[in-house]
Amino acid sequence: MKEGYFITGFPGFISEQLIKFWLSESSEKKIYVLVLPAMMKKANETIEKLMREGMNTSTIHVIEGDITKKDLGLPLPTKEHLQNKIHYVWHLAAVYDLAVEKSLAYKVNVTGTYHVNEWVKGLPNLKRYVYFSTAYVAGRREGAIRADELIRPYQFRNYYEETKYEAEVLVQKCKKEIPITIFRPSIVKGDKKGATTKFDGPYYLMNIMDRLRKYGSIPYIGKSSAELNVVPVDYVIAAADWLSRLDNSAGKTYHLTDPQAYPAREIFRFMMMAQIGKKPTYTVPYSLVNKLLRVPYIRKYLGVERQALDYFQYMGRFVQDETEKDLAGSTISCPDYLDTLGAMVTYYEQHKNNKNLHPPVN
Repeated sequence: MKEGYFITGFPGFISEQLIKFWLSESSEKKIYVLVLPAMMKKANETIEKLMREGMNTSTIHVIEGDITKKDLGLPLPTKEHLQNKIHYVWHLAAVYDLAVEKSLAYKVNVTGTYHVNEWVKGLPNLKRYVYFSTAYVAGRREGAIRADELIRPYQFRNYYEETKYEAEVLVQKCKKEIPITIFRPSIVKGDKKGATTKFDGPYYLMNIMDRLRKYGSIPYIGKSSAELNVVPVDYVIAAADWLSRLDNSAGKTYHLTDPQAYPAREIFRFMMMAQIGKKPTYTVPYSLVNKLLRVPYIRKYLGVERQALDYFQYMGRFVQDETEKDLAGSTISCPDYLDTLGAMVTYYEQHKNNKNLHPPVN
């Protein structure tokens, strides 16, 4: 009998990659995806593509709904139909935009998570509730940050971080009632082979280099010694899938981060050498770049959100001892960033003119 899997956030980047991963496995599943009414067309097109490429006979069922509504906006017959069929819930839906307004971020990330929590509590056959948080619930905390702690920082960089923190607080409170595993990935990029469905996060750096390469030399941005923690999506998916199935992972929170992250300045230099064959020759103050990116025209021209560069100054270091310990029985590990950089740059150069891959810059 196929076990039932329920996913929110489809057809988002991580949810699409998760289903692709499941369809490549030998075990078969009955997958239910919750989709906003406005996203139904894209969701069905994505599912058709995934099913053509899949290797097993898992089934995928599209459920129209909305996490910001009670009972996820599901009609009573649909709610009752699903109730006994769901064994695993993966809550991935969120507003990931670093420039998001507070009201929208709170509505989706906090209120939406509250409704998912309440709905999950009513599933009698639930084996695991998987919640995707973010490593950046730590806000502006510095030094070693452990996954088994959730400490409100003195300040957040943006409303994405703040509302994801508040959402995780709600999920943490449910651990005594239901089996929960929480994952906190750092900055997620495309897979190890370079493929991605959106050019954000570290790809903003590529946008900058692509726009400025014709002007000659490109400078470092600031002199911070901060690390930039970036992980490929297929590592995140494989690790989360493995860890969520362990009996002893119920009640745990895991960092899915790069345990050997490079300094941001080095990543900038490595990326520039790989993309345009040059090294930075001087440094401009971070404060100046931050000021310039407050101008909408400059942001749009460079193809970068101002808030993204805040992570070049991030002085926190994610401890993931528990992640490494519980992955020890698998063959899963985070690849060295440099080992995946060439494929990342190649994919960007081949697809940089595809406007559908570039999220709008506000």
